[in-house]
Amino acid sequence: MKERILIKSKKESKMSKKRALISVSDKSGLIDFAKFLEEKNYELISTGGTFKHLKEAGLKPIQIDEVTDFPEMLDGRVKTLHPKVHGGLLAVRNNEEHMKTVENHEIGLIDMVIVNLYPFFQHANSDISLEEKVEFIDIGGPSMLRSGAKNFESVTVITDVEDYAKIQQEISETGDSTLETRKKLAGKVFNLTSAYDAAISKMLLDETYPTYLNASYQKVSDLRYGENPHQTAAYYISTTENGAMKDFEILGGKELSFNNLRDMDLCWKVVNEFKNEMACCAVKHSTPCGVAIGNSAVETYKKTFECDPVSIFGGIIGMNFKVDAATAEELNKTFLEIVMAPDFDEDALEILRKKKNLRIIKIKNPVNDGQTWVKVDGGMLVQDNDNQFSENIETVTVFKPSEEQEKALLFAQRVVKYVKSNAIVVSNGFQALGIGGGQVNRVWATQHAVERAKEKFSGDLVIASDAFFPFRDVVDFCAKEGIKAIIQPGGSMRDEESIEAANEHGIPMMFTRMRHFLH
Repeated sequence: MKERILIKSKKESKMSKKRALISVSDKSGLIDFAKFLEEKNYELISTGGTFKHLKEAGLKPIQIDEVTDFPEMLDGRVKTLHPKVHGGLLAVRNNEEHMKTVENHEIGLIDMVIVNLYPFFQHANSDISLEEKVEFIDIGGPSMLRSGAKNFESVTVITDVEDYAKIQQEISETGDSTLETRKKLAGKVFNLTSAYDAAISKMLLDETYPTYLNASYQKVSDLRYGENPHQTAAYYISTTENGAMKDFEILGGKELSFNNLRDMDLCWKVVNEFKNEMACCAVKHSTPCGVAIGNSAVETYKKTFECDPVSIFGGIIGMNFKVDAATAEELNKTFLEIVMAPDFDEDALEILRKKKNLRIIKIKNPVNDGQTWVKVDGGMLVQDNDNQFSENIETVTVFKPSEEQEKALLFAQRVVKYVKSNAIVVSNGFQALGIGGGQVNRVWATQHAVERAKEKFSGDLVIASDAFFPFRDVVDFCAKEGIKAIIQPGGSMRDEESIEAANEHGIPMMFTRMRHFLH
């Protein structure tokens, strides 16, 4: 009889004492928080390395197999997937049937789950085998988190070490976390697991356009504002992909803005269009205002500056080469928001840092974007990025471009890809001297680009277009302005009219057969 009473009291104690289940990969701050929980009469349940970590710190955790009465198995794949874990998490406390069930099965309630997941994000894009990546997929962790989060009315679920302090404060003040906090923490769980599952799905499914569009991005920081001061904004990076706008290093200057990051992205893609040349690009308001190639760092920047000395003021500069002291001196002669490069000489950094607000950015990753996502009201447009360049370029006129003209045309065509359509780029072969974009018709874009180029250069000029000429009017205008050669995609019903006009004026014209709209 006494034995039965003893057993009953132990069971009652088990049912009444608060319990916290802890299994974490990130152990920062855990010991202090666990000590606090023990002081508040929480029983600590733990697994594997976390159990050992708590034990070595002088705490009194119990192992998960003491709760489940079932050993860990299958190399640790199965340890928390058990009714005595999930029953303790999911039981609705004010449901008589639920409470009777857990009592009959001797399932102790679990009041808190502290879990952060196996580091799959860190390994998803690493250079290891698929089999190795699969082993970083956490099953037990997300299962416990989801069970606890579903029952947030009673269970506190912590995935983020930054939340320890808040929970500690609330327990100190009221004896428990608040319902409002538990609800928010539950939301954080599903936010995390959705991103986690999205990363796994992308790795395994390997479909360009899956049935469900999964996104897995982690917030880096809140931004001061968006495109305008009345708009809020934040910056997120991919958990599964590397790219130029991820993991860059800020070597000087103030924090980046929403507009800065958008312009940086465009600027870096322009200079990386040139694989075999030293290239520099200036961007202003998401539009290139100067692009040049050269034989030295300082020469390349100077040529870029000469493209548009007015618009470059307050702009962003990107270079696909190491910045030296001479180039830094030139850069400091005008007001710039950002200077980007793969590397900087120490002397160059010392010079650039004299401009306290100038953001100095070292880009570490190559351009990696495979898709463009455009949000529309109630939906998302997804497309492959325009990362191609025609290999089917041919001269369609009687007159053939010279070797120098052809080089100039190809240079201009690489730049025109990054200008808002309708887009026209006028070049002398090593500078984008006139850039016309965002116009509602191609004639206006041509007029603007030619006018800007001829203000600065009196020699031979060529033009590139992002799309076909619907009429011969552009060719006629180019002839009037002395343009020496033209490159365009072709594909208009009136191509022959444009070809005929070019032949009439003695202007060589090349077709790329590849359009480069940028809306």
